[in-house]
Amino acid sequence: QVQLVESGGGLVQAGGSLRLSCAASGSIFRVNRMGWFRQTPGKQRELVATITSGGSTNYADSVKARFTISRDNSKNTVYLQMNSLKPEDTAVYYCNLAVTVTNYWGQGTQVTVSS
Repeated sequence: QVQLVESGGGLVQAGGSLRLSCAASGSIFRVNRMGWFRQTPGKQRELVATITSGGSTNYADSVKARFTISRDNSKNTVYLQMNSLKPEDTAVYYCNLAVTVTNYWGQGTQVTVSS
């Protein structure tokens, strides 16, 4: 079984920064993709950023130049550094681990950006 444990969410003022972390445990194949998605009430879950085990990254246009995704393969941990936060970044952020066609999800962490 794979478990994803997220941390780092919270309340921040617009223009501020937060760092999310997600640690994966269990039977994890070394070739995988980790990332972050977010969801607000009434909307579909959307991609924020992903990073492969080889270090290739992908970002949603709305967060490019503000967010940075990174990972520590030795710790099976992915990070999301979020800078210049905007109220529209408010959402529940979910950690994702993808191995071939199987997706694993964390429990979600709330990020609230006040104006």
